[in-house]
Amino acid sequence: MSHTHLDRPRLDHPHAHTPGYDEAVPSRYALKVGDIEVTVISDGVLPITTSTLATNAAKEELASWLGEMFLPPEVCDWPLNVAVVRSGDRTILVDSGLGTEFPGFPRAGQLAARLDAAGIDPASVTDVVLTHLHMDHVGGLLVEGLRGRLRKDLRVHLAAAEAEFWDAPDFTRTVMPGPVPEVLRRTAAQFLDLYRGQLRPFEKEYEVAPGVLIQRTGGHTPGHSVIRLESGGDLLTFAGDAVFQTGPAKPEWHNGFDHDPEESIRVRRRLLTELASSGGLLLASHLSFPSVCHVAEDGSAFRFVPTVWAH
Repeated sequence: MSHTHLDRPRLDHPHAHTPGYDEAVPSRYALKVGDIEVTVISDGVLPITTSTLATNAAKEELASWLGEMFLPPEVCDWPLNVAVVRSGDRTILVDSGLGTEFPGFPRAGQLAARLDAAGIDPASVTDVVLTHLHMDHVGGLLVEGLRGRLRKDLRVHLAAAEAEFWDAPDFTRTVMPGPVPEVLRRTAAQFLDLYRGQLRPFEKEYEVAPGVLIQRTGGHTPGHSVIRLESGGDLLTFAGDAVFQTGPAKPEWHNGFDHDPEESIRVRRRLLTELASSGGLLLASHLSFPSVCHVAEDGSAFRFVPTVWAH
């Protein structure tokens, strides 16, 4: 399995060399999956209480894992990855990050600026594919600075089960910080209200462009979906929130944001087993940028195998 680094993204946007755009920390990474062009873009990071990563684990076990991973014991940074995919005549935005309506997270919500820095005009985006409707995946589309620059005929793809769920969401099996469920509910309702006329819901799977397939997995949310890229023998899966930092070593741990924890475990194990067998690349929303890696089996669990950056 190979992936080829593209030429550096265009930097001919008028703001590309201005202060604030030429960042010291990498925020975009380009690769090819066969003939499909992929640009991974960091929307930044947001802090998450570490207990949210393993709500069914003993405190001592979680503390041990955090220590082994050199992560802080109480609060860690949660990366936010977005992707822009070009296939055929379609330019597809996969998720949109947090947006800027949440002042408590000043290091997230960077998508609009970083699209500009990468020379990607929002008006060139023909389709949006959403893994699910949590605020850190749709918030960017609510920002006027981005929303107002999108084309009028934009198509937004998500599982029908996801849109239906947020009409009356059930949080009884989640373990989230107190204020979060209401914020999630409000953000999803706002998104559906704004984009209802542009939604293209699907039941199980839908091919958005040549070699770009969105498939519903459920688990994390009832309509949670992954995006499969396949071209020229190369494979890449954008796993959304099916896999977190804990995923390979502790696939049985519940994440506090999982709406169906047991189904999430089944989805995660099935996905990781498949990737270990196929050798396909994995990209996920909350793994360290750019998160492009392989998956290998490790006894009854798994491990991530980072790819070498091509320059």
